[in-house]
Amino acid sequence: MLTVIASAVSSLPALQWRLLAIPLITGLIGYGTNWVAIRLLFYPTDFVGVSIPGLKELAPTLPRRIQQIPGVVEGRVGWQGIIPSRSARMGTIAAEKGIAKIGTEAEFYERFDPDRIAAHIVTESREEIRDLTADVIESEYPELWHNMPESTREFIHARVEDRLPRIAEQITDSIGTHIDELLDINRMIADHLDEHPDLINRIFLEVGDRELTFIVNSGLYIGTFLGVFSIPLFLYIDAWWVLPACGIAVGYLTNWIALNIIFRPIREYRIGPLRLQGLFIKRQPTAAEKYAEIVADEIVTIGNIADNLMHGSQSDRTRKMIRDAIRPEVDRSVGLAAPIIRMTTGDEQYERLREAFAEESVEQTIDPLQDPEFNAERSEAIEGWMADRIKRLPPEGFVELLRPAFEEDEWMLILLGAVLGFVAGWLQLLVVNAL
Repeated sequence: MLTVIASAVSSLPALQWRLLAIPLITGLIGYGTNWVAIRLLFYPTDFVGVSIPGLKELAPTLPRRIQQIPGVVEGRVGWQGIIPSRSARMGTIAAEKGIAKIGTEAEFYERFDPDRIAAHIVTESREEIRDLTADVIESEYPELWHNMPESTREFIHARVEDRLPRIAEQITDSIGTHIDELLDINRMIADHLDEHPDLINRIFLEVGDRELTFIVNSGLYIGTFLGVFSIPLFLYIDAWWVLPACGIAVGYLTNWIALNIIFRPIREYRIGPLRLQGLFIKRQPTAAEKYAEIVADEIVTIGNIADNLMHGSQSDRTRKMIRDAIRPEVDRSVGLAAPIIRMTTGDEQYERLREAFAEESVEQTIDPLQDPEFNAERSEAIEGWMADRIKRLPPEGFVELLRPAFEEDEWMLILLGAVLGFVAGWLQLLVVNAL
């Protein structure tokens, strides 16, 4: 093949520069199409487009594969990054195929240290609970609270504060005992990533940074190599479509080859002195640390867990558990005032006070877990544990941290490369003809 090319170049000196330009331009096409394809894979995070009348009704009639391309959304034409546009699905994959392999709900909760959580609740809730005690009693019985001697009020506050550590400990112990029933960590992760598509981008861009750079750079090398084989086609097929068709092939093959080099083979193969294994899998130790850092800092945080417990699918059970832990303490805490309250307002009113205090206290005991400094401290405590778990995964398990998400829309990335290659092939034709 190379002999044929060399002979053709020497016999056609007028075409020499045009021929030499073909592989160089093809390499630039490979690089450029891969760079653009990677950008379109992640950006923009939000859909950007214009409305087209009648398009919303037409969209459902298009083939399913076409509907998956994030260029048509509710009657608008534009673009949204492929990964962010599938944030719900990507979040589910990240949870089920990736983070779920690291540990169970109980293991994560234990690593956060329930005793440390209880101590933080006590420290941060003391002032809020004091205000809550006054607010609840005052709102239900304003005259009683205002007429109550200051020493009696302080005694009630002291009783509440004295019992707070016991309440916090009982709450964290109860949650820990039933954490598998109360917390759906996969659902929590999927929902959080769906609401924050920028985090999905971070996982890919930071954990797979070297692999994404390889995809872009490989376009230059593979494109230049494939361009050499475009020369005989250009010489012996006198047709306008040759270079655009070669552009399609380059755009398609560069992405296809690069993706396979990144993730295959999963297990290391040796051919003589050569060791063949997917580039991403080779980087398991360093990639594991970055993955654990993002997950611990942004996704599986004590604040997100607390939010899921209080507002997730099992929030009713969580709230009941906390109320059940608090309610007996109401009698102990306001025990001195209880006879007065019962005598002046009746048992029914007293029960209302108990319920109101218990209900309001539910939020007050969990709110401190949203404290950014406490979240950072607890995240640091589990980051190393998570990284170690990921490093210990077998190659088949580790590759699923990123591979399943790529597989979902891999065809779209490759097709995008082919389309961009076709456009670039036309530009190549114009350049070559101009030389």
